Amino acid sequence: DIRHLDWSAYARSDQLMIRLFREEISPRTEIVIDASRSMGLGGEHKSLVMKQLATMFALMSGQLGGRPALFIGDDRRPIEHLTIESLNQLDDLELNGSGDLGELLVDGAIPFKRQSVRIVISDFLFPHDPDTLIRKLAAESAALWVIQLLNDFEQDPTPLGGRRLVDVETGGETDMIINQDRIQHYKERLQRLQTSLARASRRVHAPFVTLVAERGLTELCHTDLCQAGILRAE
Repeated sequence: DIRHLDWSAYARSDQLMIRLFREEISPRTEIVIDASRSMGLGGEHKSLVMKQLATMFALMSGQLGGRPALFIGDDRRPIEHLTIESLNQLDDLELNGSGDLGELLVDGAIPFKRQSVRIVISDFLFPHDPDTLIRKLAAESAALWVIQLLNDFEQDPTPLGGRRLVDVETGGETDMIINQDRIQHYKERLQRLQTSLARASRRVHAPFVTLVAERGLTELCHTDLCQAGILRAE
């Protein structure tokens, strides 16, 4: 239950702390979460960890004296702006958007403010040009963190034989035999995407990390987020 995520106790017990929020430059932290349907695929792990990460970063920012704002990227309704006092609304968040972050940025739907610290959580599994997307996310910010959140099957799929695949966001269908050759082709495309996102992020001095949700929040904090330089163990 993300409503009972006590980050202050977690930080004390595990000696994890934030690496950088630049509160002396920017007391505002903007957390953007992707609320498209793909973020809810593969069981509850992916959506749960996304909500936990958003809550954790918001609480950490608040404890450092910041003013966290959480934006829910969903093309089916106006962009929601949550504060620390309204984080419990994440418990009931339905991931049913059919658009993607790139479309929202083109439309100017996310009300970014200058010199804010931006944290973006998405699977980035939608058509986009990484350089253009990351450049727009970083525009006029004090800092940007890019977090790709996948489930285990998205990161490392297994053969399933013949399947009818349905795009949960567009409704498009295709029949496919999911064998080792298909999986290898998918992994190569995923690796190219991750390499492009990492390269685009480096160009704007932003850390990029891919997280696998089934590993759980504690393990992801202690390993992946620390290795990316987003969190630091002290």
